[in-house]
Amino acid sequence: MVHSTRPARLGMIVPSSNTCLEPMSYRILADREDVTLHSTRIAVTRIALDAGSDRQFDVEGMRRAAQLLAMADVDVIAWNGTSGSWLGLDHDREIVDEITAATGIPATTSTLAYFDAFREFGISSVSLVTPYTDDVNEEIVERYATEGIRVAAHRALGLSDNESFGRVAPDELVPGSLELAAGRPDALVYLCTNLYGAPIVAEIEARTGVPALDSVAVTLWRCLQLAGAPLLDSRWGKLLA
Repeated sequence: MVHSTRPARLGMIVPSSNTCLEPMSYRILADREDVTLHSTRIAVTRIALDAGSDRQFDVEGMRRAAQLLAMADVDVIAWNGTSGSWLGLDHDREIVDEITAATGIPATTSTLAYFDAFREFGISSVSLVTPYTDDVNEEIVERYATEGIRVAAHRALGLSDNESFGRVAPDELVPGSLELAAGRPDALVYLCTNLYGAPIVAEIEARTGVPALDSVAVTLWRCLQLAGAPLLDSRWGKLLA
């Protein structure tokens, strides 16, 4: 709940090698004075389907990070990463339960925020743009299917070093986005909080008519909902306004 004497405070648990989500979040929030962003980091350097990668997202690490954010009296805490897309939503539900139990603060994750958006906007089929390798994408397709979301098509950039994701220029995502949108999914999803999808959302929506959802914007949207604050400008996704 937002306190009347100060702006809403959004707490973000950030992957350590992510260079996109904080500057992109500040850009999306622009000159708003009703909300502030506060972050802490956990060690994440590589995305793959193996035990070493999976351990980066352990619940205990999330709890410790959340406890640090709680010291700033934030109104909501988000694990601002999409690991639940391939580890499964139950993994993220456990993270949220642990954070709230430890801090008393409402919580979400980027993956859970997406599925909240899918339900709210009646989305049952999506096409995915990710920086990941093909095997990670295939795991995401299976996990989405178990939650009732069909992945109509997807594009993987073939990267695994998390820092490298943030080096992909937004313009590089446009051709693949247009190809995927031509299949008329319910939504086009830029899946990774270290991928600059948000800057091209308005262009893709205008050119194709297909709603586009960026991970950073969707996570902010859900955090603003939970904090009881106004939502986003439509240029960051017409569904999120």
